[in-house]
Amino acid sequence: MTQEQDVLFERRGNLGLITLNRPQALNALNLPMIRAIDAKLVEWAKDKNIEAVAITGAGDRAFCSGGDVKAVAIDAKAAQEGKSDGQLTRDFFREEYILNHRIQTFPKPYISLINGIVMGGGKGISAHGSHRVVTENTLFAMPETNIGFFPDVGGGYFLPRCPGQTGAYLALTSKRIKAIDTIYIGFATHYVANADMPKLLASLAGLRWDPRKTAHQHVSTAIEEFAGNAPGDSEIAPHRAMIDHCFGHDRVEDIVNELQRVASDWTRETLQAMYAMSPTSLKVALRQIRLGAKMPFAQVMTMEYRLSQAVASNHDFYEGIRAALIDKDRKPKWKPERLSDVPDAEVEKYFDSLGARDLTFQ
Repeated sequence: MTQEQDVLFERRGNLGLITLNRPQALNALNLPMIRAIDAKLVEWAKDKNIEAVAITGAGDRAFCSGGDVKAVAIDAKAAQEGKSDGQLTRDFFREEYILNHRIQTFPKPYISLINGIVMGGGKGISAHGSHRVVTENTLFAMPETNIGFFPDVGGGYFLPRCPGQTGAYLALTSKRIKAIDTIYIGFATHYVANADMPKLLASLAGLRWDPRKTAHQHVSTAIEEFAGNAPGDSEIAPHRAMIDHCFGHDRVEDIVNELQRVASDWTRETLQAMYAMSPTSLKVALRQIRLGAKMPFAQVMTMEYRLSQAVASNHDFYEGIRAALIDKDRKPKWKPERLSDVPDAEVEKYFDSLGARDLTFQ
């Protein structure tokens, strides 16, 4: 086993194992972790003795709670004030998105073992792999509009490909969902009880790789031995028709109007959630999802890097982080405060090319 900062790398048989090792920080990703994981995936992709890669999180509370964006928000704020060159803001998102793309294009099975919280950046290092295994403790969300950001790390690709309008619903409400709904929306491929996760990991490490089968077939068979039905009842399925109806509009104002018109306990709860989000983030996120539905993954990541640089320089990003992670008063003061004060023309500017600074892939 080797250790680089807060992430561990280990070979178990023909399995490469990545363990996010910041349990006290809910395994949040920082830039050194992103760099270490990316470099290791480059190495393991070429290593003929590595047949598959698995990633998990240390501790019982979280797989990965997201990117460690507090430092990024502070750097972005300092850059606005002329006290920083903004290098961290540029590097963090660029290298995180490169890692997301590497996972999405990884030539071998990439198995995410997801126990506990998985949000934001945690989705980015799990959703784009070949196998995503959740447990009864899994809690998933894309909460970025709640911190003045947008559902990045490939959210513009993943969310519009969820069933119906469930991706838009999750993005605009920051709704937290359990294992059964992660399977419903297509985030998870399998459910395995947490008590069986060590056995599954041992099985993956002990696989005998028969050349008559693909590596993906080997992994799927091993997981299916322990897989079962996720417990509980879906919170999304009963409202699917209403989600598709209300969130099918291309303007956030029209979604809000439809939710207000329908008027039920569920629509009132949904509206209450949306009213807490950054109005600018809501509009950017919906536009991102609509555009991403028609883009290949690499193009989505280029779009999201543009958005990351524009949104990070906006008032709402630092304000959202301040309210959630710095002062923790949970009372962000968004600017503008109302959807009607966010012009669509201004939203479009967030998507402008960065020219030579655009994110590209080799």
